[in-house]
Amino acid sequence: MAHDFEALKARVRDVSYTPGTDALRHISPLLLQAQDLTATALVRLTALDNSTYTHTPGSRAGLELLASVVSSSSLAGTGLAHVVLANPYEGAQVAGYPADDEAVRTARRAKAIPKINGHLDDAAHQLDLCAIGCHYLAHGITEDLATTQEHKSAAVRQKTDPSLTPAQYDALSALQGGGKLYESSTRGLGVTRVATKDGTRVSIATYRALARRGLVSFDASTSLYQGLKITVTEQGQQALAQPRPHAALTTAVAAPPKAAVAQGAHL
Repeated sequence: MAHDFEALKARVRDVSYTPGTDALRHISPLLLQAQDLTATALVRLTALDNSTYTHTPGSRAGLELLASVVSSSSLAGTGLAHVVLANPYEGAQVAGYPADDEAVRTARRAKAIPKINGHLDDAAHQLDLCAIGCHYLAHGITEDLATTQEHKSAAVRQKTDPSLTPAQYDALSALQGGGKLYESSTRGLGVTRVATKDGTRVSIATYRALARRGLVSFDASTSLYQGLKITVTEQGQQALAQPRPHAALTTAVAAPPKAAVAQGAHL
């Protein structure tokens, strides 16, 4: 759907018209397509609302985002409908009134053009919001489902791999002081990041390793783009109560020379 909204936005941006019959001929297909996309978005929202996705933590934000797409798409259609209303038509005057001459018709067209262009800009803006919303929604649903699956297998994975690395222990300690999971945009792509209150850098890979063990969780009552509050679970508190693990030694102790060993044997 995002690509459909983007394509329609490009058509609205690039539409060329002459006020009057020509404008109606060019705008009508755009209005009909906007209405079709609104209907499609509404059908998708209804299907999602009736699916098992609603039991997934964070799904409310996804439903609200799709509802905003329905609203923006409808507003885009309204903007295009306003173009139809602002368009100057060439019908004959009421009987008894003089017919418009060319100067009057030219003035009516000139007056209508700024209004039409303003409505086209509004429609393009709303279509842009629709496309962005669809991209974020697709990414958000994927993240929600992946996180839910990780939490379901957290207990099993904790039994099979209960130990923490020093970096994971430090990250868990930093998150205990406050942290958020949020979405940032890099080159147009959504990237999930972790921010801690004390500024400690925690990679998303480290966070997910802690989440798999059930040591951290997040509050799904807000949007990922506003920031989800991270909480250290009771299991995480228990892990922090243990001594900090030491990094594995990477250098071996050099063996004493054979001569020294021999001398020691004689002492």
